[in-house]
Amino acid sequence: MVELKTPAEIARMRVTGQFVAEVLTELRGKAQIGVNLLELEAIVRERIRERGAVSCYVDYAPSFGRGPFRNTICLSVNDAVLHGLPFDYTLRDGDVLSMDLAVSIDGWVADSAITVIVGTPDPEDVRLIRTTEEALRAAIAVAHAGNTIGDISAAIAQVAKGQGYRVNTEFGGHGLGRTMHEDPHVPNDGRAGRGFRLRPGLTIAIEPWLARTTDRLVTDPDGWTLRSADGSRTAHSEHTVAITENGPEILTLTV
Repeated sequence: MVELKTPAEIARMRVTGQFVAEVLTELRGKAQIGVNLLELEAIVRERIRERGAVSCYVDYAPSFGRGPFRNTICLSVNDAVLHGLPFDYTLRDGDVLSMDLAVSIDGWVADSAITVIVGTPDPEDVRLIRTTEEALRAAIAVAHAGNTIGDISAAIAQVAKGQGYRVNTEFGGHGLGRTMHEDPHVPNDGRAGRGFRLRPGLTIAIEPWLARTTDRLVTDPDGWTLRSADGSRTAHSEHTVAITENGPEILTLTV
């Protein structure tokens, strides 16, 4: 069931979104050569404690994962793209790191993800990341009341396929609000004009992700980390967006 939010409830999600954006901005600066993933996890854990927020991940145990996640952020390196379980790994020159953070403050959730390059950038990694970011912008641009989920999905796919990438629809965006995952599902490919019609008060996470040369995923032995099936590099971009009478509002932007 899709739950529409009041303007007051969206305002509370905006507070959470600002916090998520601030933490990801801090991590963008911290993700340097020689930094361990567990150090980044520790920073997030401390920021959540200081703010009195609640991690959406620590006790999260969906059907597609193996037991509770137990960490506060998804950190996915190189060919890992989603649900990366932080582990004892030191970042190296040229690594691609996706960071996905969802927290709740006073009962309201926001979710966002960014992908960064550590040290020396590979031009193909830069192109991949920019494509996910462009696809996200295109999707948000059509997230107006009266349009459909299919319009969002088609906008993402048009950008991705236009750059020669394949699109996976197993994992994509989702509704959110009181919990991290609510209806509706927001695939990264679809037909314009189809699906749930967008209405003011709908809040969704839009999250295009891509791999360089495949649309297939494999799961790590940890039961969580999803990697490209052929080992190619990956990227992930995500914002929490509210549909309003005046158009889409990104709730996870830094001020």
